[in-house]
Amino acid sequence: MCIAVLGALSGCAEAEDTRPTVVVTTNILGDVTRSVVGGQADVKVLMKPNADPHSFGVSAAEAAEMEGADLVVYNGLGLEENVLRHVTAAKEAGVPTLGVGAAVEPLRYKKGESTGQADPHFWTDPHRVRKAVDLIAEKVKEEVDGADPRAIDRREKAYGAEVDELDAWMRKSFDAIPQDRRNLVTNHHVFGYMAERFDFRIVGAVIPSGTTLASPSAADLESLTGAIEDAEVPAIFVDSSQPDRLARALKRESSVDVDVVPLFSESLTEEGKGAATYLQMMRSNTKAIAGGLAPS
Repeated sequence: MCIAVLGALSGCAEAEDTRPTVVVTTNILGDVTRSVVGGQADVKVLMKPNADPHSFGVSAAEAAEMEGADLVVYNGLGLEENVLRHVTAAKEAGVPTLGVGAAVEPLRYKKGESTGQADPHFWTDPHRVRKAVDLIAEKVKEEVDGADPRAIDRREKAYGAEVDELDAWMRKSFDAIPQDRRNLVTNHHVFGYMAERFDFRIVGAVIPSGTTLASPSAADLESLTGAIEDAEVPAIFVDSSQPDRLARALKRESSVDVDVVPLFSESLTEEGKGAATYLQMMRSNTKAIAGGLAPS
């Protein structure tokens, strides 16, 4: 009897050890991947809630986990600046990887310190996220042994429909903003994809770069202040997890009445904090942007 019980327990442990694992670098892609994969594999997300994707790191144990995964899903295009070398190490160890950003027709920055570089912030355009859903589903079916392709297809179709619905809802929400008020100033260059998708104009950024690790010069801030005044921008949008000291300094320097509005731009939050999922984050941001730019 005891031997039989021990044998059963050993079998369960072995089954758990052999359960396929998908490691995802950022929490936004982690939520999208979980929505596609469901219970077909363990999805382990490296980036914690409210973290900055440009500066978060991984432990030695997490790096080893990447090299033992069935699949690594990452944003790429320079976003996870401290983690991409571990992605490369996993790839060199023979682990299949999927760089989503490069596969969804990335844009290139047209202004600031990052001019000419690929913009990694594709998730602000739900149409591109819909493409990402398909890419992730196909890669999981191709590379993750034990995942049921039919179950993946069902989840891809269901979640993809939710992303399509989000896209249509965002367009309807933004259609209420007059064209002359569709001017965006953000804490750094993060909403280029959304601007292209929904016809906004990027006036400038407090940090004129695609990364939060850069710093603005006095001349940058002076130039942006002039642009805010010329365009009569009613609001500056800053990431809710980043200090908004510079944005508030700009508000003090500008001659127009400018609000500072927090957004969830680069990271999800914990449950109950406003942006625990990608869909929740985008709906919250849409409401904040529409409210911040609406005629008074």
